[in-house]
Amino acid sequence: MAMVAAQSKGFRADINGLRAWAVVAVVLYHFGVPGLQGGFVGVDVFFVISGYLMTGIILSALQAGHFSLGQFYWARARRIVPALLVLCAVLLLAGWFVLLSEEYQTLGRHVRDSLLFTSNLRYLKESGYFDSGAHEKWLLHTWSLSVEWQFYLLLPLVLLALWRLFSDRRALFLGLLAMFAGSLLWCVILTARQPEAAFFVLTARAWELLAGSLVFLLAGVLGLSDLLRRRLSWLGLGLIVMAVLGYSPETSWPGWRALLPVCGAGLVLLAQRSNSRWTTSGVAQWMGDRSYSLYLWHWPVVVALAYLELLASPAWIAAGIGLSLLLGHASYQLVEVTSRRALAQADWRRGLVALLGGVLVVTLAAQWVRKAELPGRLPEAVREIEAFGQAGNPRREECLEAGAECVYGGPRLRAIVLGDSHADAVVTAVAASLPTPADGLLFKGESGCLIMQGARPLDDDADCLALNRWVAEQLPQTLPGQPVILINRLASYAFGGLPGEEDNPVDRPRVYFQARYARPTEAFRAEFRAAYLATACRISRSHPLYLLRPIPEMPLNVPVTLARARLRGESREVKLPIEAYRQRQAFLWGVQDEAVERCGARILDPLPYLCDQQECLGSMQGLPLYIDDDHLNEQGGRRLMPLFEPLFRKTD
Repeated sequence: MAMVAAQSKGFRADINGLRAWAVVAVVLYHFGVPGLQGGFVGVDVFFVISGYLMTGIILSALQAGHFSLGQFYWARARRIVPALLVLCAVLLLAGWFVLLSEEYQTLGRHVRDSLLFTSNLRYLKESGYFDSGAHEKWLLHTWSLSVEWQFYLLLPLVLLALWRLFSDRRALFLGLLAMFAGSLLWCVILTARQPEAAFFVLTARAWELLAGSLVFLLAGVLGLSDLLRRRLSWLGLGLIVMAVLGYSPETSWPGWRALLPVCGAGLVLLAQRSNSRWTTSGVAQWMGDRSYSLYLWHWPVVVALAYLELLASPAWIAAGIGLSLLLGHASYQLVEVTSRRALAQADWRRGLVALLGGVLVVTLAAQWVRKAELPGRLPEAVREIEAFGQAGNPRREECLEAGAECVYGGPRLRAIVLGDSHADAVVTAVAASLPTPADGLLFKGESGCLIMQGARPLDDDADCLALNRWVAEQLPQTLPGQPVILINRLASYAFGGLPGEEDNPVDRPRVYFQARYARPTEAFRAEFRAAYLATACRISRSHPLYLLRPIPEMPLNVPVTLARARLRGESREVKLPIEAYRQRQAFLWGVQDEAVERCGARILDPLPYLCDQQECLGSMQGLPLYIDDDHLNEQGGRRLMPLFEPLFRKTD
């Protein structure tokens, strides 16, 4: 075990340089630099480095007979917490001036979870890292810190138990190897079944950190020649570069593909080359020293550029990278170095009280921000926009559920509104179009559910399947002869979402029939068309069927875009070119037209009420017509009342 102690002592320039490679890959990837779409693997490299170093620290202390669990945790806390604490405090302060109400409350929740090192679990609930909506989350990158901290809590306990049981290198290696294999297997399985969970949870990531542990143990017994070390170092860096250049956000991740950068990092660590120009140059050492602070500060800069809609500008990207370097350097010098010296020299009890006090203050502030309404923080004009944006169907939570049967209006039911969240968004406008207060309608809906015979959600959502069974089995006997208004966001199910939508990738169907399709191919379109027509004709046999043309989908979140602009003192409207609408909806309009010819369905066209000859309106006079990018708010829905009123006059 003599080699264990030898390796853990002293500064390793090659490790510091490897940190530089990792942080550069992550930073350039997050800023969207072309050709580096796999730069997210830098986080995996960091995991391997952490496992290697922590294992060395723990085993060296165990061998010397003076390992202290408390001292280990204290050393990790004073290394990680101060810079993170300052970042969180700065974001809370800046957010007071520049964030909207919901955004600021969300930041408070994320600050709290980041400082408690549970943010990976928070972001798992919100999913997901590769979505464009991730640019709304100022502390998304702290998920990796949470994974590492959770690993730090468990690793010394595992090594301490193995050491006391065996005190043997081979037993330690075999024990860690078994855990490595189990975690890797679980990661592969989970990536196929629940990729978001595989990305964020420790159990699916532990193998990457344990890879570093295994490399540390191997390095203590392998006698490698200089030539072999050189070749291993080159091979390792080559594998990392291959991953950075060859992978992309569309790559199934992490899974077995993460072996490429993990093995690359492991080989560089195993080589232990202290004279490689690629890892020990002055630039690499400068970046490596500041890698933690660079990692912390670069992501808020990325989010700020996205917030200001500047992330597509090469000049602003270059400026953002420069600002990240400046902030990282300042954080390293003013926070990391200063706090490390102060906490190392102070009595550990006083240092612990100071650090915990700081965490407590910022965490309580974050919790206050998360809960407080703070009505006077924003200008009145911004609050008005927010109020319009939040004015959706007040009965959404009650009624947008497959098992619910909600009646809007009076007891004399004159129609059935059927569909998904787009139906929920306009059902109040349909109800307001009824001729008398005694008239009412039945609403049946489920969020994200396409009403279509034989269509299955990609996640086989049981509630959606149940709603479609109700349509097939119960609808024919429910208010026969009364109109059915069918409303779905058809383009989303056929062609995926728009850029910026979380959990709804562009150009990827959200449903399947006989086979799953990664793209809306001609074969998929044929299945979609046949199922839509079959559904329309079946409903038409017992009810007059009205098909609402798709509601225009805006290119931006309308209320957020308007409110942010107003907060900056700007006036803005959100619009969609009518030609863009027609291009996205052409296939679906054709299918609906065929349902008119074959099944006797009738068309309800919202475009005359939401669009002119050139554009569809997302806002009017600076106020939103939508609650997001594709759901109408109450004001937008009420514009459709003249569309629905003639329907009921025909049935009087």
